[in-house]
Amino acid sequence: MKNGFGGRFTEKIGIAAGVALPLFNIPLIAHLWRTKSSKDFSLLWALGVWACALLMTPQALRSRDSAFKIFGCVNLVLFSAVAFLIVKYHRKF
Repeated sequence: MKNGFGGRFTEKIGIAAGVALPLFNIPLIAHLWRTKSSKDFSLLWALGVWACALLMTPQALRSRDSAFKIFGCVNLVLFSAVAFLIVKYHRKF
């Protein structure tokens, strides 16, 4: 895929970023798991972000843009874990 600005290089950078960005959820998952507490996190925020990621995923899967496709899938999986743990350890439950 040539895009006029570095072609394959910018595509590779985009794919790397698409994988790397959701990986920043891993320390958050580890913190939630280790402390067994989600008191620092809003339930509305967690479910709102998760819902947006879920609703964005079909378009990511249909996209020809590899970076968007990879980001959508990896982000959905990892943020689903974040949202699950926030709900699980939220004080209202």
